[in-house]
Amino acid sequence: MDQVIGVDLGGSAIKLGRFDREGECLESLTIETPQPAQPDAVLQAIARAVETIDRDRAAVAIGLGTPGPVDGTGRIAKVAINLDGWQDVAVADYLEAKTGKPTILANDANCAGLGEAWLGAGKRFRNSIMLTLGTGVGGAIILDGELFVGHTGAAGELGLITLNLYGHECHSGNNGSLEQHVSVQAIRRNTGVSPAELGHMAQAGNREALAFWETYGHQLGAGLASLIYVLTPEAIIIGGGISASAEFFLPHAKAEVERRVIAACRPHLEILVAELGNSAGMVGAAKLAWGLAKI
Repeated sequence: MDQVIGVDLGGSAIKLGRFDREGECLESLTIETPQPAQPDAVLQAIARAVETIDRDRAAVAIGLGTPGPVDGTGRIAKVAINLDGWQDVAVADYLEAKTGKPTILANDANCAGLGEAWLGAGKRFRNSIMLTLGTGVGGAIILDGELFVGHTGAAGELGLITLNLYGHECHSGNNGSLEQHVSVQAIRRNTGVSPAELGHMAQAGNREALAFWETYGHQLGAGLASLIYVLTPEAIIIGGGISASAEFFLPHAKAEVERRVIAACRPHLEILVAELGNSAGMVGAAKLAWGLAKI
């Protein structure tokens, strides 16, 4: 039985899973990301882990999600956030030479979106987008069942759209991006506490926390409105750590979308919370690998 390996590369941990065609994870493995996380050390660790999880050599391809932009061919990690010395790293070439398996890469948020579209909250839809609300705000676009990355591989940076022309400066060089309003860093800057603390406070009925999440929902909804007008998705999936408090902000985000977006551009639109949690990136990487295996 053919299988593939999905790899989710993070700054502190690397998660691997061996998957069949239906998306069942037959075996998983988590290893620590070598520190310092320089390319040679990290890629050697991944190659060894692939050998460990693929003892029977049944895997026919490898998909890998990396924390940063990937080139248009899905073979080179342009930059990897929180990893040392990653600049135009030929990840696919290295892993193919070490493992003998064809390899393809994608940005980690793209992998999460692809995973949710395959087996999670987006599986009922052909056209969806996903936002991962965390330290930053990542995004993924699924069009007609396929991940859309554009001709350079960099499409889908949904968190970097402009929400406020004169807002806080973004690491991208933009000002007032959606990320600067709805990320963990934005929440800490505005409140002095973490999203998890604000969630606990709201759960306890704290009025200030509830008011914060209402405003947060309106800001998120305004950003979603712009994305809906461009992409008219059937579904929007909200993931990342902040989504744990979705019960407090999602109703307000939906109301903002309904207020800002004409009905013709959002027929039957569903705005949903992601279902796969921390495994979404690994699942999406496996889906990438299956696409490569069919070539």
